[in-house]
Amino acid sequence: MREDLLPIEKLIAYFQKLGGVGYKTAQRYAYKIIDMDKEDVTEFADALLDVKQNIHYCKICGNFTDKEVCNICNSRKSDIICVVKEPKDVFAFEKVKSHDFLYHVLHGCISPLENKGPDDIRIKELLERIKGGNVKEILVATNPDVEGEATAMYIAQILKPLNIKCTRLAQGISMGADIEYADEVTLNKAIESRTEM
Repeated sequence: MREDLLPIEKLIAYFQKLGGVGYKTAQRYAYKIIDMDKEDVTEFADALLDVKQNIHYCKICGNFTDKEVCNICNSRKSDIICVVKEPKDVFAFEKVKSHDFLYHVLHGCISPLENKGPDDIRIKELLERIKGGNVKEILVATNPDVEGEATAMYIAQILKPLNIKCTRLAQGISMGADIEYADEVTLNKAIESRTEM
């Protein structure tokens, strides 16, 4: 960050570092911060630091948590594991509330263009969970795009010899869409209409 920037310019520049935030939005955020009470700004800054210092990955599923094991892994008993690309996808499924499966966050998808193969995402950890537990079904819920489909097919292929049912979300979610933006009704229908791979 350039040292000669004014404080408001620095704040705008930092907001622009957030994904999907352009200059105008960053500027609006910065002005909103200026208008806030000092106490609210302090609490906001404390919340940022708290998240950075205390949030990490669950040692079982890979979702965000402030504990060693997240609340979902700690409290649920299920023989279905829903495999997602990112922690924000868990949040999207949890809004549906009609399904009580466990999750496994891959933290990415297979993507030759990004130089990401199966060893670069949490597939090995998924296999360890399957071998160590009472898993009857793996629901692959990666985005319906090229990388998500490649990852889903790879997972289905490696699960075949293990005699584990492997399903995929139905195509209620359009090709190329991100799961995090799907509404609850569409996501629920996609879960109910999942197909075996």
